[in-house]
Amino acid sequence: MTAAREHLKTTGFVLRTLSYSESDLIVSFYSHDYGKIKGIAKGAKRSKKRFANVFEPFSLTNIIFTRKSRDMLAFIESCDIIDHYHDIRQDMEKTLIASYFIDLTDHFSPEGKKNENIFLLLQDFLLLLTKEKASDAVVRFFEMRLLKLAGFEPALDCCIVCKTPVTNGNSYYFHAGEGGITCSACNKTQRYEQPVSAGTVRTLLLGKDMDIDKIKLITLTDSLARESRSILTGFISHVLGREVKSLKVMEQVRNLYL
Repeated sequence: MTAAREHLKTTGFVLRTLSYSESDLIVSFYSHDYGKIKGIAKGAKRSKKRFANVFEPFSLTNIIFTRKSRDMLAFIESCDIIDHYHDIRQDMEKTLIASYFIDLTDHFSPEGKKNENIFLLLQDFLLLLTKEKASDAVVRFFEMRLLKLAGFEPALDCCIVCKTPVTNGNSYYFHAGEGGITCSACNKTQRYEQPVSAGTVRTLLLGKDMDIDKIKLITLTDSLARESRSILTGFISHVLGREVKSLKVMEQVRNLYL
């Protein structure tokens, strides 16, 4: 006897789409109720009524779908826009950052594993991008919070060897393979270590937990921006075992036009 399809409804951000046939799309969402879900939208390329402009990356949507089981591809019955984030799309740098947020979320989210806090993180930071200027602090603090929620938070509050808390004036080194920092007394010179100031460490720890409305008040100096970017993007690449393409695109476009 064939299992009946389960009818479900949720809210989700569009992560990415993949062309499946002449008329169909495979669409991945990060949903409020089910985590990452992947489904087929039949006729999406041709339909101007059922799926009109709803599958743009980082659009927030209402989704109705059916599926026989959690490990099977869902069938997208309908999808309606809640927020297209027009103000973000009018700004090239903000669009690149939002695309990076979505890409990271996709990489760090196993399919079907619910994490409501990751959904809320995306929602909060896209709203922040809508209202405030794009900044390095916004990008780095999103990375820190996503790593924490996904279970990959780097250990930055103390030396991973002697457990001495970070103090101003001391020298530190970040080790991606160890997932944390060592103080100068405990550090053993290694090929992939990265020197990092106490100021950078403290700033990242501050941004991880501070009220999101106060992030707009944080401006990273050139050295803080450079160090924090190097540490976090290197660590993310280490954890994932690959570079995040949208980060490379964002930085190439920044260097050319911004």
